[in-house]
Amino acid sequence: MTLMASHVLITHPFRVEIAGAWFSMGSDTGQSVESPVHRVWVDSFALAATQVTVQEYGRFLNATRRDPPPFWDDPNFSHPRQPVVAVSWFDALAYCEWLSSLTGSHYRLPTEAEWERAARGGAESMSFPWGDDSPASRPGYQTRWKTGPEPVGQSQPNAYGLFDICENVHEWCNDWYGAEYYAVSPDRNPQGPQEGTRKVSRGGSWRHQIKIARCSARSSIPPEFKYADYGFRVACDAANVP
Repeated sequence: MTLMASHVLITHPFRVEIAGAWFSMGSDTGQSVESPVHRVWVDSFALAATQVTVQEYGRFLNATRRDPPPFWDDPNFSHPRQPVVAVSWFDALAYCEWLSSLTGSHYRLPTEAEWERAARGGAESMSFPWGDDSPASRPGYQTRWKTGPEPVGQSQPNAYGLFDICENVHEWCNDWYGAEYYAVSPDRNPQGPQEGTRKVSRGGSWRHQIKIARCSARSSIPPEFKYADYGFRVACDAANVP
């Protein structure tokens, strides 16, 4: 794929501002790593409305001269509006640092708690961003995501205006993963364990039989892995939102 010209102006991502609030994190009916349900306060923050796209990531590659990720030239993954895939956690972090230096705002990956609060859209107990109806009830579900992720922003957004949350690609979070972390999690702005071997990811993936994850579903892989169904979206501290 041809990278974007270096003179292309980068603007702030379209962000959704989410007010600080308490919410019930986790599920007592999902997998064991989703319990116990616990009340968590998350400070105000902003989250990108969409996953980082191939077009956006191409500008980063052009500016930094980093090597493109696997599948970069694969036609199933190279549409400019598709989410970029096969980026490691370290790649996603580098993108956030580059975007921060370019814009003057502090961009980063969301914490696991921020991601779940955002996915729920202000609702306390829904299984999915739209409610409790199964993913198969969504229009065209059986015909979607055959060979790769869809261009971002095609599905209806959740109540906060976030597109493709819980679907399309798994999204890296900042936290180290701990299967038992919920039992010891602080109740204000949890950041995950201090160390680990796997990083948290959230949301469903085009590659799985069940392509849309529940809001509380947790997953994780080592931070250096690069899979064709892993991408990310950026978060921003509320104090850094112009």
